[in-house]
Formats: sequence, structure tokens, C-alpha cells
Amino acid sequence: MNRPVTRGRSRLRDLPLVGWLGAAVVIALCHRWLPDANWLMLHLVLLGALTHSIVVWSFHFAQTLLRSPASEDQARRHTRRLGLLTAGAAMVLAGVPTTWWPLTLTGACLVALAVGGHGYELFTMLRRALPSRFRVTVRYYVWAAASLLVGVGFGVTLAWGWPDPWHGRLLVAHALANLLGWVGLTLTGTLLTLWPTMLRTPMDASAERWTRSALPVLGAAIIVGVAGALAGVGWLAAAGIVGYLGGLVLWGRGLVRPALTKPPREFAAASVAAAMLWLVIGLAWAGWLLATAPDWTAVRNGFVWPAAALGAGFAVQVLTGALSYLLPSVLGGGPSVVRAGQAWFNRAGAFRLVVINGGLALWLLPTPSWVKVAGSLLALAAATAFLPLMVLGLRASIAARRELAVAAAARTGEDGTAPDTPAAPKPQPTPAHPTIFTAGQLVAGLTALATAVVVGVGVDPSVAAASGTSVAAAVAPTGRVVRVEVTAKDMRFTPAEVHVNSGDRLVVDLVNADTTTHDLVIGQANSGRIAPGARTELDAGVIGASVQGYCSIVGHRQMGMVFDVVVDDAAAPSPAPSATGTGTGTADHDMTGMTAQPTAAATASDVVDPVLAPLTDEREHHLTLTVSEVTLEVAPGVWQRRWTYNGSPVGPTLHGRVGDVFVITLVNDGTMGHSIDFHAGALAPDRPMRTIEPGQTLTYRFTAGRAGVWMYHCSTMPMSAHIAAGMAGAVVIEPDGLAEVDRSYVLVQSEVYLQTKATDAASATEVDADRAHAAGEPDYVVFNGVANGYDTAKLTARVGERVRFWVLDVGPNRASSFHVVGAQFDTVYREGAYLLRHGRDAFGTDDGGSQALGLEPAEGGFVETVFTEAGRYPFVTHVMADAERGAHGYVQVGD
Repeated sequence: MNRPVTRGRSRLRDLPLVGWLGAAVVIALCHRWLPDANWLMLHLVLLGALTHSIVVWSFHFAQTLLRSPASEDQARRHTRRLGLLTAGAAMVLAGVPTTWWPLTLTGACLVALAVGGHGYELFTMLRRALPSRFRVTVRYYVWAAASLLVGVGFGVTLAWGWPDPWHGRLLVAHALANLLGWVGLTLTGTLLTLWPTMLRTPMDASAERWTRSALPVLGAAIIVGVAGALAGVGWLAAAGIVGYLGGLVLWGRGLVRPALTKPPREFAAASVAAAMLWLVIGLAWAGWLLATAPDWTAVRNGFVWPAAALGAGFAVQVLTGALSYLLPSVLGGGPSVVRAGQAWFNRAGAFRLVVINGGLALWLLPTPSWVKVAGSLLALAAATAFLPLMVLGLRASIAARRELAVAAAARTGEDGTAPDTPAAPKPQPTPAHPTIFTAGQLVAGLTALATAVVVGVGVDPSVAAASGTSVAAAVAPTGRVVRVEVTAKDMRFTPAEVHVNSGDRLVVDLVNADTTTHDLVIGQANSGRIAPGARTELDAGVIGASVQGYCSIVGHRQMGMVFDVVVDDAAAPSPAPSATGTGTGTADHDMTGMTAQPTAAATASDVVDPVLAPLTDEREHHLTLTVSEVTLEVAPGVWQRRWTYNGSPVGPTLHGRVGDVFVITLVNDGTMGHSIDFHAGALAPDRPMRTIEPGQTLTYRFTAGRAGVWMYHCSTMPMSAHIAAGMAGAVVIEPDGLAEVDRSYVLVQSEVYLQTKATDAASATEVDADRAHAAGEPDYVVFNGVANGYDTAKLTARVGERVRFWVLDVGPNRASSFHVVGAQFDTVYREGAYLLRHGRDAFGTDDGGSQALGLEPAEGGFVETVFTEAGRYPFVTHVMADAERGAHGYVQVGD
């Protein structure tokens, strides 16, 4: 039972490789119509084909290097492990896309059992073997198997469906353990001997020493990278990648001399060399992403690109390169048999390498969509050619081996004497392993890539549309600007349409909340490609006719990514009231006819939703506030470069109870130093309120100890400028026993100071810091960041409903006197205390009322009223000059 066995045919050893690679090709061709296609393609190669090959060939190399042929028992165990691995990988590849976690867990356990048993078998062989020169390679294999066990654990945990930041952390930890550990360590250990063998040149005498020295460096780097990812410390995970690259440099010193002595001349060695280059590119890309991404959501969204470089560039090419050498060589039969097989593996070798690597580069670079498609199809076709070439190469080797056997039998005869017929003539010698890098193949490959670029540019609609800015330039402009935020997600634009009048100018704030790149083309206006998690502005120009916008990336329009711009019949403009004040009886309170009044009301999409989100059972609140400096409309058709939290005209409203804990992560994505100060918390300002520079983050943790409407704001000097530029918001901490109401709104009053009155985003300027600092007259006074925003996006209520208005004056300089025209307040809460509570004041009077809530900068409170009649009720600050500057809106009360 312990007799050594020879290598023969085995279905579990030979067929799964072809199956996994064939399935990857099918998924690549059909990926636009399949869920999680990118994940499937990557894991069919890595978990399927590459993992299977690693288990097969590391077992083979361990036997060879340790001079310890496998016994029959070891061979049977090895075959059983391959069966477990194939079944487990199939379960994982079915379980993840279908989100059937029990199937994923079962498959992962089978994979872990197979690879764990494989690692233990190698460890046992290593301990029992006599000392040998290259036993360090088997140590690499054992470390690699241990890494995969860890990576499998991260992967099955990730499949459970964790939200960010844990999704991003587990994704990186999973990738580092598997790619750097399982694949990377196996490759580096194997190339110690395989690299000079493929080059057919002697090994560098120092290679073994460098390989031995590099193992602890590589292992430690993997541990640091995984630990950094799990701890949520991006720079530490990046440091692990840098350390791994350093280990590769140390190990690679032993590979340089063979390459210089005899540079790669055949497909196998050249493919492995290209794979190593992509390994360095992918790792550098991933390290840069980890070091610079503002949060783990950005890491998760951006990780697809280095993963593609590592999967398609590194994993596929190292697999096909190694097999192109190993398969003919291991079959044996002598030099002529090996050459017969390798001749097929070398067919069009240089052409395939140029097209694979060039096509992958075209796909990864920011090229037009059809260029990406043409390049990726070329690369896919060239990579897929390996499968038929492998079959033909193996058949050629087998045929050559049989011919030699027949010739040998003919020469000796069955009885050992020479045959009567003359011996067949000896074949003429052929050149030994000629180079694949001929001028013809290189030129053909470059020509194919150039053709892909030319054709792609010629047919890509986004390239043709890049020069224009208007859907219908001949129409007379109305001067009205319609601005809408459109989100791209799940192959849809939301909202899917916008209504404008003929002659209106349309501006789209495009947000990519998807996991893949998108764009938006409207007429001749093109947003350009935006990456996942990014946003951009598309100025569609003056609209003269209805038009359908679309995502120009190939296939996305067909899958439903369209955006309709609908032109309604132009409404006749209503005449402006005369300067003498004639008009309707409510003209004064409507604030029409004021010189500072914008010419048109803001569209609903411009205005912050004022509804206060209801409380939840959550007592610890986590929120990320990202500082961004963006161009926004501060009044319809008037633009300013704003400094914001999360890109909004006013900071997000936080809502909690007394005793709640708030954990805020501040991320500075701006171009200057910024900070944050929460009035709702009481703590020393030195650390949490410090200014952080671009690219930095801080965590601000506080407990809401007292009720009130609290301000938060940037405290970086000059504070007046930072607040006036938009860096402020509200924290609503409800007093104990606060009664429920039918509707609850939050209104934050602030001031706008313009350097210039820009009528388009391109000419927008930043806050006038001098005027804000001098407490000069503001250009606008606004509720929630937009002048007169709620004139069109009206607040709503019904007769008999109790409505609560939470009001905060963030200044930076002017007081507020909040008033609802036609209503009286029976409840007034100001700066932590009730002045009235359902008509009862502090002195016990039961019929009290209030007409306004007066607030100084950084003061807040709430008022309540019950509307008794249907109608349109203006609300203003009763500092009338400021109401005329835009602190105005309506409550539409229905029956």
C-alpha cells in the first residue's frame, strides 16, 4: 500500500481546470446579463482554476523537491481532496450570487477542509523528508495553505452581508490573505526553481538564500496588511502591501541573473514575467487606494480596479504561462516530444501577449466605452486561445510520444533482433526553442490594438458628443435655471425624468451610487465617466425640445439607463407687482416685487427636505460627515462655491434624546483645513475640534446631556467665513416627555455673502470673507441654504394638525424672528426652556400665545401651532429686510 505511484490520468486532476476556465469565458461573454458577473469571473479564475492548479502542482513539486514520491495512500487522499475542492468551489460560486448563505458556508467549509488537508500533507512530507536544497519551497506552500484558510474565513463572513465599514474591511482582508498569501506565496516559492528552468539557464547561486530570507518578510507583511484592514486603519493595510512589495524585491534578486543571461524567448516565461509586472501594478494601486481613500465605502467601491489588474493581469497570465511550460514537460518522452507540445503553446505567442496586456490596459485606463469594449474583447479572445492550444499541444505531445514508441519497437523487433525492413530515416533536427518575439507578431499585435482604439473612438457616442453644450441653441433662453440631482444606481437613473419649459437651462448634479462607472449624455452635453461613489455636474445648456438622455457605456442604455428631459408648454410669466404695492391682499407677506427677490423660485430638487426624521430606538448614533467644496445654487440661478458637510446646502440634521451618544467621523475632502464643533456636547475642544488638513479624518464622540436645538459648525478661523460658506447644521435633542405632533420641520437660518453674483457654476466664487467678518449686509438670508427655496417646495399640513417648527439661527451674524403669517403659537421652547406650553406660561396663565420666536446667532428652539383654516401661510423671519433677502417660504394647509 505504500508503493510509490506514477503520474497517470485522473479526471479530478485534469478536467476541473478546463471546466473552470471555460466557465469563466462564458461568463465574460454574458456578463452584462448576469448578476455579480464580475465577482463570478474573478472567482472562477482564482477560486476555481488557479486554486485547483495550485493544489495539483504544489503536491507534484513537493514530491520532486523533497525526493519523496507519493505513496498509493497519499495519492488517494490527494484525489479525494481535489474532489472536495471542486465541490466546495462550485457551492461557493453558486451560493454567493444567489445570496444563499448556507450553501456558501458549506462550500467554504469543503474548500477549507481540502486545502487544510493539503497543507497538512505537505507539512508531514516536509518533516519526514531528508534535508534537501529546495525544501524552502515547500515551506512557502505550507504558509500559503494557512493563508487560504484565513482568507476563506473572511470570505464566508463577508458573504453574510455586512454593511460598511465592515464590508470594505473584510473585503480587503479577504483579498490580501488569498492573493498575497495563497497565490503569491505559492508563486514565489515555485519560481525559485521553475523560473530558470523555463528560461533553460542555470539558477543564480544566491536565489535559494534570497528566497529563504524573503519568506518571513512576506509573511509578516500579509499579517500587517490583514490586521490593518480588520482594524479599519487604511494606512496600516497599505503599509502591509508596501512591505510585501519589499519582500518581492528581496526575493526577486535571485531571478534577475537568469533573466539577464537568457531573456524570455517562449510564451511560458514571457507570460509569467508579464504577470509579475501586473502583480506589482495591482498591489501598488491597492496600496494607494488604501492610503488615500476617505472611508471604507470608497475602498470597497474602488477596489474593483486593482482587483481586475490582479485577476486578469496577474492570475490569468501566471496560470497560462506556468501551464504552457509544465504540461508538455511533465508528460515527458524526451526533448522532441516536449518540443512538439510546446510548439502549440508558443503559437502566436507574442501576438497574444501584446493583445492580452494591451487590451487589459485599454480597459483599465480612462478610455471611451467602445475602446474599452474592443480592447477587452481582444484580450479575452487572446486569453481564451489558450484552451484550444492546450488541447492541441497535449495531443501533439502524446502523438509524438507514440511515434517514438512505434519507431523504437520497429528498430528492436519483438524478439530483440533487428527487423527485416530498413529503419525509418531519422527526423531532421529543428531549431531548439526559437523565440516567439518576431517582428511580424509584434506588429500584428500592436496593429490590432490600434484598430480597437480607432474603431472604438469612431463609434462611441460620448466622444462624438463631447464638443457641444446645448440641446437647442436656437431657442430663446428664458433665463431660468432648472437644477436636478440624478442618482445612477442599479442600472437606472433616479429620478428618470425632469420637466422644463422651452428655453430653460438644465443643470444635472449626477451622483454615481452604483458599483460600476457611468456617465450621462443629454443631446451634445456629456458628463464624462464618473467612478463609483463620485459625482459631477452636467450643464445640458438651453433646452428647446424634449430629449432622452442616456448612459453611453456600452449596454447600459439598453438595460434601462435613460433620462427623459420633457419640455412642457411655456407658461406666460405673471406680471410683477407695481412699486406702489397694488396687487393681492397678501402681497406684502408674499414678499413679491422685492428687488432682492430672485426672478424664479427654486425647484424642489434644489431644496433640503425640512422634515425631521422620527426618532428610532438607537441610542448610539454613527455618522460620517465629509467636507466637500462644491458649487451650489444659493438662490435660483445664482451660484456660489460652497464649503459643505456631505455636499448639502446645510449640514445633515442629527436627532436624538438626552443621554444619547453620537460618534461622528469627520473626513476632509476639501482643499483647506476644516473642523467641527458640536454645541450639543460638553468636552474639552483641544482634540475633537482641532482643524484637520485635506485627506485627514478625526472621530468626534459626545453625549447629549441636555435638550435643545443645538448648532454644529466648522470652528476653523475665520469662523465667520466657514459658517457663512455653509459649514453648519442642527442637532435636535428632544426634551423628556415631548408630546408627539402631526408634522415636524427643521429650519436653519443662515447668511450668504457673495464675491460676485455668478449666474452659472463655471463663474461661481467662494464666500466673501471680508464682508462676513465685518458683519456687512448679506446678499441673501436663507432657510436651509437656498433663498426662497420653500416658496415652491412648500411645507404641507392639514387643518387641525399640530405642526412643530424647530428653528436654529446659525448666523454667523444676524438674529432671527421666526413668524408664520396668519398663525399663532401656543407652544414656544427657546434655548432649553418652555416660554409657553399649550398656552400656559411660566406664571400659570392658560391663554397665552406667541407671534414670533426670537433667536440670536447660535440659538435655537421650537414653536407649535394648529392651523384652523386651509390656505397658503407664508413663514418668514420678521427682520423684514432679511425676509426680503430670501428667508421666506410657505406652508400649504389643506382641508
